Amino acid sequence: MIRVEKRKEPLRCQGAVAASFAVVMAFMVGCLIFAGLGVHPLTAYMAMGKGVFSSVDAFSEVLVKATPLIFTGLAVATAATMMLWNIGAEGQLVWGGICAAGTALFLFPGMDAWLVIPLVLAASALGGLVWSLIPALLKAKLKVNEILTTLLLNYVAIIYMEHLFYGPWRDPAGFGFPGTAQIPEAAHLVRFAGTRISLGFPLALLCAVFLYYLLKKSIWGYQVLVIGKEQRAARYAGFIVNGKILTVMALSGAFAGMAGMVEVCGIHYRLQTGLAVGYGYDGIIVAWLAGLNPLAVPFTAILLGALFVGGEQLQSVLGLPSSISLILEGALLFGLFAGQALGGYTVTISGRSKVAS
Repeated sequence: MIRVEKRKEPLRCQGAVAASFAVVMAFMVGCLIFAGLGVHPLTAYMAMGKGVFSSVDAFSEVLVKATPLIFTGLAVATAATMMLWNIGAEGQLVWGGICAAGTALFLFPGMDAWLVIPLVLAASALGGLVWSLIPALLKAKLKVNEILTTLLLNYVAIIYMEHLFYGPWRDPAGFGFPGTAQIPEAAHLVRFAGTRISLGFPLALLCAVFLYYLLKKSIWGYQVLVIGKEQRAARYAGFIVNGKILTVMALSGAFAGMAGMVEVCGIHYRLQTGLAVGYGYDGIIVAWLAGLNPLAVPFTAILLGALFVGGEQLQSVLGLPSSISLILEGALLFGLFAGQALGGYTVTISGRSKVAS
């Protein structure tokens, strides 16, 4: 006899079980796709691995892609800790890039690097913060669902960015191509060892450590965790819930805004079309794959970065579409949620209990 029952208490390692289930599911989906395209799965995965680990330069590109993913993953994890769903990290990243480019180009164009870099970083964080406060205020004051507002504001931010670099901020010496002039060299983030890895990567790691200690070791973090688990009890305990909604969303937006600064000042050196490529949405997968643990976010960001670089290798070596990496990314997310759902049940067979996973 088979009996399925809901668990009374969650598994201690439910996050690890769900993440493992997600990786296995993505691997199996990849095998089916490669087989359907007439390529042996082992050959395809070896090509992806070669594209990631064949050289220092190849792996450095993984860290380049992982850097904005760490910031957006932290942004999503910060909000989700209090059961707020910030789907607007993409728009907040864009506003961070706008503010970074504007500060470097127009406010402090002749300043030394040791002064302009902190100012540009602060401007990008402020840009993302302010943009995230719009849905936060609507949530706190009018109970408007933040999923809808953050998602819609992404499009507003992207359209306004395009207005800037197609219009008033367009480089007059750019031969008609959309984009601003290059930011001053003083605003360029330092790169390491001849690679494209910039100062943004260690900064992202520091932010992950900071967020971990803020959530786990501070009174503010304790209150955020309590509100996320039981808002009614938190109100009875005297916690200022609306105030926490504003501060949590503000911190979330600041992280996403810094991702925009890293892309503008560390990769593109200008505001252009390549800024909004989906890092904000990818941050959702990064955060949930990490179990909302800030210290695990860098590792899941690197995993996703490796997936993107490996997808590019599939296209160049085997002639397969690089969009396969996006399918595997979706399989990761679906497998993660499926693993979390299945981990909440037990299956009893002939009197013996096993975890459904």
